[in-house]
Amino acid sequence: MQRPSPPTGRAIRACHRRKCRNQRSAAGPPSGDDGKQPSGGGARKTGRKAAKYAPGSGTRRSRASAAATAPPVTAYFVMVDDGGRHGIRFGCNDSLVASAPLAGAGDGRLKAAIAALLDGGQQADGLYNALGGSRLKFLSGSFDGTTVTVYLAGALKPGGTCDLPRIDAQLTQTALEAVGAVRADIYINGKTLADSLKLK
Repeated sequence: MQRPSPPTGRAIRACHRRKCRNQRSAAGPPSGDDGKQPSGGGARKTGRKAAKYAPGSGTRRSRASAAATAPPVTAYFVMVDDGGRHGIRFGCNDSLVASAPLAGAGDGRLKAAIAALLDGGQQADGLYNALGGSRLKFLSGSFDGTTVTVYLAGALKPGGTCDLPRIDAQLTQTALEAVGAVRADIYINGKTLADSLKLK
């Protein structure tokens, strides 16, 4: 009886390839071959919800924080014939005195400070407002880092000669203090404050 000849190397390799294909077919596609992320791999679910971003919320918080830490807004009034005992001496032996702090922050600081003078009311503790008889309104203001510029409109009505330096000092010092400027340019009806006071 003739024995079958042993398989050649080529036959062994072919058989091996068929077995491998059969094994792969039985096992199914390897993990990740179907384009899906294998279970348990890649990104992990932590059970935590992502924090929601509220547009503008950070800006509002920063503005509120800045308003809370900003120095108070101050307006200046006159203590008549005080001779500098309670403030800066100027004009007709008067004193220029800072008022109680006012509300205001950011771009509103300048407007709030000037508005305190233009409202026309007199202050407590013997403080005089030389702008009390005038009818002025705040139009706009700006600050370039050195000079504060203020535009007013309306009727300027000083109560006498001594009110001229009082109006000048009140408006100028209040504007300077509001924004931390070193120079103030104030205009009334398009004219400089100095020219407006000369006309009175």
